[in-house]
Amino acid sequence: MKYPLRNTVLEKIKEVGNLSDNELLSNLEKDGVQITGADLNKTLLDLEIFGLVRVSWITKEKRRIELVT
Repeated sequence: MKYPLRNTVLEKIKEVGNLSDNELLSNLEKDGVQITGADLNKTLLDLEIFGLVRVSWITKEKRRIELVT
């Protein structure tokens, strides 16, 4: 059974805690999840709209992803 990408990303964020988008992408690829940057952006936007995560800019190219409690 394959989980939706949104659930997989949320589980990884819960497991690791606060992290950057590049760290999240590399952790997902390490676990064998095939995901592009565009798909990650869409998934993070969905999770942010649902109120599950907060995404903020650290630098021009780097974002911080944190779980909303």
